[in-house]
Amino acid sequence: MRVYYIGRREKLIACIVGICLLMIAIILFLKPWDAVTTSKGNRLLPVYKVATEEKKLAISFDASWGATRTDRILDILDKYEVKTTFFLVNIWLEDYPDKAKEIIARGHEIGMHSVSHPDFTKLNEEQIKKELLDNQKMIRDITGFEADLFRPPFGAYNNKLIQICSELNIYPIQWSIDSLDWKSISTADMVKRVTRADAGDIILFHNDGANTPDALVEILKNFKERGLKVVPISELIYKNDYYIDVNGIQHTKKR
Repeated sequence: MRVYYIGRREKLIACIVGICLLMIAIILFLKPWDAVTTSKGNRLLPVYKVATEEKKLAISFDASWGATRTDRILDILDKYEVKTTFFLVNIWLEDYPDKAKEIIARGHEIGMHSVSHPDFTKLNEEQIKKELLDNQKMIRDITGFEADLFRPPFGAYNNKLIQICSELNIYPIQWSIDSLDWKSISTADMVKRVTRADAGDIILFHNDGANTPDALVEILKNFKERGLKVVPISELIYKNDYYIDVNGIQHTKKR
């Protein structure tokens, strides 16, 4: 009787193990996250960060108004041999077309940031497409650069916006670290916030933040000392064969 009892128990354990292995296989091979973006619930997500084994990250600058500090920022980036991404709004492009050309001339890339800096969650499909395509056209007309990255103003997005971006072959980009330069925080506080960045992070700055240039110097020194390479966002993200997890982190599907 004792031998029979042990045999049944072993069969039960084997059965449980088999079920567990089957569930793991379903998760690994059916890949329910195979869509371009996944979601929190049913919410589609842009790229917040990139999962990468390379020691690289991206710095970005949003430009919606003002350009007083843009030249100094460009000079600092040149000094440290760093290339970045500038997200430009049409209302800024209209006022500073020469600055936009200079950004390209210095080897940086330009992303879209809309025509009029609206809250995209309040726009209908036609309005969204117009904001995107007219912004893309003005960037092209002024600089000759074909932008395919887009950062929504205020970081505001919804499923409709993400889906339209996908249809237009535009990559929606958020950020994983906000420098808070738009709040005019101190240089020291900004440096402390941003230098916690690591591989795959996307950092948000603005082109006319009061303390952004001074903080940028210290931040780039820190990254260099740590062996972190700063690249444009288009060189950080995956543009094919990828998925975005529930935390907005982009992963490659390639094994």
